[in-house]
Amino acid sequence: MGWLRFVLDPPSVPSGVDKKPKTPSTGVYYDTEWSRSLPARLIRRATTVALMKPVIGFFGAPKVIGADRLKDVEGPVVFAANHHSHADTTVLLTTIPSHLRHNLAIAAGADYFFPNRLVGAASALFIGAIPIERQRLSRLSVANTMDAVAAGRNLLVFPEGGRSPDGWGAGHRPGAAFVAMKSDVPVVPVYIDGTGNILPKGKNWPKRSRCAVVFGSPLSPIDDEDARGFATRIESKVAELADEFANGWWQARRNAGSGSTPVLSGPEAGAWRRRWLLGPKPGGRRTTPGPKRWPRI
Repeated sequence: MGWLRFVLDPPSVPSGVDKKPKTPSTGVYYDTEWSRSLPARLIRRATTVALMKPVIGFFGAPKVIGADRLKDVEGPVVFAANHHSHADTTVLLTTIPSHLRHNLAIAAGADYFFPNRLVGAASALFIGAIPIERQRLSRLSVANTMDAVAAGRNLLVFPEGGRSPDGWGAGHRPGAAFVAMKSDVPVVPVYIDGTGNILPKGKNWPKRSRCAVVFGSPLSPIDDEDARGFATRIESKVAELADEFANGWWQARRNAGSGSTPVLSGPEAGAWRRRWLLGPKPGGRRTTPGPKRWPRI
């Protein structure tokens, strides 16, 4: 049966010859180009309308503010949103205006959404995910996102790099700003509220709770602004949208004008005080303006 082994076994490499390195096919190396095909896009659209929209409507019933700011916006654009929960992606897939969401790519953590080819295929097919490395701005991550934008797709990025561990935001990394500047497309800031209640970090099953999405007007870099400076300005706009949701448009504009917009990262304080300052519901923001009083103990 030696001939059968000769046929079935992989070819051997002569001694002294270096083996050709095997190209990885998972993680950030996963090729998602096939997910741009018409059949894949039709499946994704059908899944969004028939499954995701009813599910998030039942669990979250998201309130949408500022969608009118995008009615005349043509893609591609980069959406930059804060990140509380895995429910954020589903909420945005069902609330971004239809002329922009049906051609949307999600910049997703390669370690979580593309650990193997099966999970990677499901992520690419059903949510339009493309793999990026969350801990650093690698060349391949940038290439994956820029390829999506160059193909005419809108791109959703969570610039905080991961979900909030305590309901407060984190500083924006420059990835979204860098891709937008290199691709010469605008950035749409987005604030998401309440999804930390629906699917908190560490939980695998959602629960019912109200949530909201606030869309801002598109931003473009100004003269002599680098990616880090642009990222900081995007972060400040997301904070203004959070203030708009908490206190109304007029008060948010007044706070922005006076430089008193509350920061998304919260105060430098102990964990229990940071939790108290969030208000009565995890993942939300206290809506009462003015100084906070210490609770009676």
